[in-house]
Amino acid sequence: MANRNLLPPSNPLPLTTAERVVAPTRAPLQSGVHDFVTDHSLIRPASHHDQVVDHHMGATTANHHLGQQVAVPLSAPVLGRRQPGRQGDHDRSNFFSSDDNALTKQIQGTHAPDVQELDVKPLLAIVEDIMRLATPASHDTNLIPGGQIVASSQHVEKLDDKAFHNTTASGHDNNKVYDNSKIYDNSKVVYESKVYGSTYDHDADIVRVLAYPINKISCEIVCKSSAGGESHTVTMHLLNTLSNYSWAAKVVITFAAFAINYGEFWLVEHLQAKDPLAKNIATLKDLPDVMAHAGALQQKFDQVLNLLNQVLKVTHRIIEFKELPDVYISHDSPEYMAATAHIPLAVYWIIRSLLVCASTLLNLIGSGHDRYITSTAESWEISSLAHKLSIILEHLQTQFKNCRDFVEKKKEEDEYKRFVIIMTSAHVDNMKVLRAMFRSREDQRPLYNGRTKTNERLDVLRSKYVLLLISDLELPLEELHILNSIHRQQSDRHEYEVLWLPVIHDPSTTTAAAAAMTPMQEKAFQDLRNVMPWYSVEHPSLVERVAIRYIREYWKFVHMPMLVVLDPHGKPSNHDALPMIWSWGTEAFPFTGEHEKYLWASKIWNITLLADNIDARIPLWVEENKVICLYGGEDIQWIRNFTRKAREVAEALHVPLEMLYVGKRNPKEKVRSCNETIAKERLSNVFAAGDDYYDYVWFFWVRLWGLWNSRKKIGMTVENDVIMREILDVLAYDSSNHQGWAAFSWSNRDITKGNAEKLMPVLDNYAQWAYKVDRPDRFVRALDEELQGFHPEHHCTRLILPASDGQISERVVCSECGKTMDKFVLYSCCTD
Repeated sequence: MANRNLLPPSNPLPLTTAERVVAPTRAPLQSGVHDFVTDHSLIRPASHHDQVVDHHMGATTANHHLGQQVAVPLSAPVLGRRQPGRQGDHDRSNFFSSDDNALTKQIQGTHAPDVQELDVKPLLAIVEDIMRLATPASHDTNLIPGGQIVASSQHVEKLDDKAFHNTTASGHDNNKVYDNSKIYDNSKVVYESKVYGSTYDHDADIVRVLAYPINKISCEIVCKSSAGGESHTVTMHLLNTLSNYSWAAKVVITFAAFAINYGEFWLVEHLQAKDPLAKNIATLKDLPDVMAHAGALQQKFDQVLNLLNQVLKVTHRIIEFKELPDVYISHDSPEYMAATAHIPLAVYWIIRSLLVCASTLLNLIGSGHDRYITSTAESWEISSLAHKLSIILEHLQTQFKNCRDFVEKKKEEDEYKRFVIIMTSAHVDNMKVLRAMFRSREDQRPLYNGRTKTNERLDVLRSKYVLLLISDLELPLEELHILNSIHRQQSDRHEYEVLWLPVIHDPSTTTAAAAAMTPMQEKAFQDLRNVMPWYSVEHPSLVERVAIRYIREYWKFVHMPMLVVLDPHGKPSNHDALPMIWSWGTEAFPFTGEHEKYLWASKIWNITLLADNIDARIPLWVEENKVICLYGGEDIQWIRNFTRKAREVAEALHVPLEMLYVGKRNPKEKVRSCNETIAKERLSNVFAAGDDYYDYVWFFWVRLWGLWNSRKKIGMTVENDVIMREILDVLAYDSSNHQGWAAFSWSNRDITKGNAEKLMPVLDNYAQWAYKVDRPDRFVRALDEELQGFHPEHHCTRLILPASDGQISERVVCSECGKTMDKFVLYSCCTD
């Protein structure tokens, strides 16, 4: 048995002739990796000026971030087997008490990369496999879903060979995606396994290229650790040795070097009970029987495994930084440089942690069956390093997320620019535009047909006019009902289709990850989709984020529903055709500005334009040459007085009168109550009884607003257009604090109107102008003369216009006196 007091010399032995043999030159590697000669010029030994003066060593725990540290003494400053009275035992340092910047400068001083960037992911996959397969035999090894390797305290005599043989030749499963989280408690330790896709030939070439430096570093780890080298000095020596490589390559090469020693150690341990060769090697090394002493050693193994898990996590994060696409974030950019500023420090602590793990295993050599005593200080050191790496990992994860968000933003900007080009370019048909708006493959069916309740491909919309109904999930049911009613009136549906495009989130304020719908939103979407007889997207997530951004920025969608018309070539021909739909119904097709002018060419201000065919009785009253009165308001007492007085005057003058209550814009509970009272007391006609009245009242007013917008779009103004002034008057009557208003029309010719303050006095004094009404057709004309000549001493006129489309006039005149009205901003929320 070797004398444990005899230690190898403190300096590494000179290289043998075999170690100086240069690796053969290889053929060019696949995937753009070029060959180079792995001679000693690439892995140079540290010279005298590369050596760093030994520091007093210790560890720190970070307080929330890397910049705030609290010193915690680290045990085992000297690598290898500790002996009583050795200088390293009491000459502990407090390395972290110095500024991290000083250490970072020392680390960066060793970095002089002159080797082309290598893809070290295949090598890391092999390292992970070694870590998995070399799990202590006193632990279970089970491959759980997600690629994590769980090591439990229960004993299993042999590994799951099937799990190993199912991996690829490069040592990992190319079809799995692994979680990067850690599961660890007192009974379990997890190795994360993160798999990267690559080819076998490429993997083999990378391994062959790096085989020499890996084995060299492996020997140096054993040599330096056995010699009792100080941790910081050995770490800096290895960094000098690997100076030619990138930070990621330094870490993976060192990790692979450690994995060789780690795997060999556990290979002997696994086989010593059943293989004579392994048994003899274990005897010569005087290794303890780990399985027989599982209870005493498990805590140490758990700590080592936990530290290796942290090493693996930080290593993956360093590699992921390297893989950020240079086209979106240059590695020389301020954002990238700031995010990766602590990677050199992370590399330092990874290598130092691997040295401690190697030292822990070496301490088992020669410890025999009973003589290995677990050092509290050594356990403290391992735990402190694991904590240190966890703090570094947290910092790198935050920085990586910032970089990834930066890249995603850049990518979205590029995608958005491409989308804008598509939307503004000429196309043969509309398919390129539609495919840019919706996320789907050729074989997918992203559309839901509300008529057949089936899914269909985008091709069903090819070369058709597509009316994009854009809204959020708060689409008013009354609007949906009226649009549905107009949609049913189509006699020839092959020329255009309606497609509902729900906009749930704002891409400018919501990330893709945070855009998931809540169960309540899912239900609201399903409920709306199921009552629509037209097309809708199968799910809102199929709408591209760039399309939503375009809709908000170019088409100015905020909350109010809009109907954008795409012509058969995919070009937007009308950014909001809803006013045309409300005004003209299906006659508005093809929804162009030219056709809108054509529809207005023969229109004049009369009862048909004001009420159209909202109620089927109005056309009949027109044909019968009756006087028609449309009135509104929500003061039921004024409604009683007005309707009784109007009937009294009509009977006295022998005028056939029909009255219809049209309520008030944005009808609430008061309007519903008025509608019920009018129907019950038979004060006049109403649109409908029950809940259906709401749709008619809403449509009357939204159509009137649509007429205003439509007239404005063709270039008309209040100053030069009679129809706009008449519409403005009715909207002002509804907005003002009047008790009510009314419009009288004879057949489809004469029409007049007034508010409650003018109507009641004029009707009360009808006896003074009754002589003008010698025939029923002269009633409206006489009433108009009286209303025009009546001027109340005071008036207060208000006009409330929706501001959703940005078409509010800068100048509006009062309907009573003709003066310019003052302009205010009104925010209203009326729950009635």
